[in-house]
Amino acid sequence: MNKHRQLVEKIIKFGNAYAHIYNKQMNYHADIDFSAAQIQVMEYVLENEDQNMSEIAKRLGITRSAFSKNVTKLMNKGLLEKFHCNNNQKQFFLKITPRGEMVYKEYSKFIFEKIFKEMFALIDQIPQQHEVTMAKMLDVFAEKIILFENEENKRT
Repeated sequence: MNKHRQLVEKIIKFGNAYAHIYNKQMNYHADIDFSAAQIQVMEYVLENEDQNMSEIAKRLGITRSAFSKNVTKLMNKGLLEKFHCNNNQKQFFLKITPRGEMVYKEYSKFIFEKIFKEMFALIDQIPQQHEVTMAKMLDVFAEKIILFENEENKRT
């Protein structure tokens, strides 16, 4: 691992920093506090309104239970609505409310300037093929972590 130690160290540092704020209710320059976990749910619902809750949770790499808890919190804040599927009363679809869309737009502008603008400028310096490889590496890393956790859960 010495060959890749510097990169692994940065991934660990990022993971720890993100884990620290993941469930923390913060203001993100909007008129309401919410967590990074909740804004991720909103973002994925906006991008995937045709997918059910289980599909979106899987794409996010979180349990259905964690996803459902965040959905409930967002519904209580008036940012998200839940609907039954017409032909399956057990299956739900989600929709962002108009207030949720406004909050998400405020968040997006703020977080782009605060965090992503500089990061995207650095990414723009990387050849596309390396960006694809890096994305694949992070995806494999996440999948291995999820698999390990699932194996541990079965063991206990």
